[in-house]
Amino acid sequence: MTVERSVEERYAQARERYAAMGVDTDRALRTLEATALSLQCWQGDDVVGFETKAGALSTGGIQVTGGFPGRARTIAELQGDLQKAFSLIPGRHRLNLHAMYGDFGGKAVDRDGILPEHYAGWIQWATQQGVCIDFNATCFAHPKADSGFTLSSKDPAVRKFWIDHVQRCRSISAYLGRTQGNPCIHDLWIPDGSKDLTVSRWEHRLLLKTALDEIYSTRFDPAEMKDAVESKLFGIGSESFVVGSHEFYLGYAIANRLMLCIDMGHFHPSESVADKVSSILHYSDELLLHVSRGVRWDSDHVVILDDDVRALMQEIVRGDLLSRVHLALDYFDASINRVGAWIIGARATLKALLIALLEPLEKIRAAEAEGNNFARLALLEEAKTLPSGAVWDFHCAQSGVPPGERWINEVMEYQRQVQTRRR
Repeated sequence: MTVERSVEERYAQARERYAAMGVDTDRALRTLEATALSLQCWQGDDVVGFETKAGALSTGGIQVTGGFPGRARTIAELQGDLQKAFSLIPGRHRLNLHAMYGDFGGKAVDRDGILPEHYAGWIQWATQQGVCIDFNATCFAHPKADSGFTLSSKDPAVRKFWIDHVQRCRSISAYLGRTQGNPCIHDLWIPDGSKDLTVSRWEHRLLLKTALDEIYSTRFDPAEMKDAVESKLFGIGSESFVVGSHEFYLGYAIANRLMLCIDMGHFHPSESVADKVSSILHYSDELLLHVSRGVRWDSDHVVILDDDVRALMQEIVRGDLLSRVHLALDYFDASINRVGAWIIGARATLKALLIALLEPLEKIRAAEAEGNNFARLALLEEAKTLPSGAVWDFHCAQSGVPPGERWINEVMEYQRQVQTRRR
């Protein structure tokens, strides 16, 4: 795509302005270009999946709201929607796939029986698109999750079913990693918890720890797959007790050298997720971040360029931690165009990262080292109005993606030509 003269001219002016602050915009863009987001497949179909016996989203606070037309109903439709989204997001990114999205050929395949062959079509599609796949066990929307407990269930048969499912998911993840020649990250989140007061917290957490010990006793080559465990504060149906709390998984991940997954919507609204990054990475080699937006509760709103996302990216860049952090999106909104929701969230996340990369850190650090807290604060304020938008537009144009708001019309046209024809 030829960069428009106006976009190029504005970038040249911005580059000069940033250079005066000691910032190399070309270097920042190279870093941004090399950073991949993992897009969540479940945004495109409202977390329905392609199993023949779909369960209700009745556990762990998973609730999709809205009835905007055009939900993807088949694998082909979901892949088409993803292709459209990828085409309007600058850079080369990844796909985050849940186990319930396999191609089961119309047959009833229970989750303890899934195989790599059920994802062969996804591998073929991803190879054609130049996309790598990450994977997730699906421990919800299933009759054996209706009690509210899976890996921490007091029923040995239920517990065994979910152990088998997660073990198969890890094997599939390793297969994906070998096939694509790039490590597949397998993330484990379970909905286990209770709506009301629970006196057997210790017992449920001991059962979970024992199940995890069995699951992770099998190790895979980290060049093929990497394990992550994800905590949660609460959900609808688990307001009073969540087995896999932040403290539980933080301890388990560090003790067992696993990756911790931090979801921005899984904490109290007053907590700073950004502040957790530089603490955890002193004790863990890597960190998986699910970029989301919780509004009052973990409602998985579409990510926007807000203070929380900006603070998260600043913490990563200021600590020079980008090479140790994996970025994925995790939200689902059925009240607006689903493809557009993907693009808004991905572009907002990348914009936040770019703004952090363009921060005049050398000057700010120098002021801090001198104890000149006035200059430090003044520079942080001045950085907020530097022309990052001109740099972003240039990045989009260089990537063959419409800069500014022009991509919106493409989504609207896709809605008219493709999505509104789905009934």
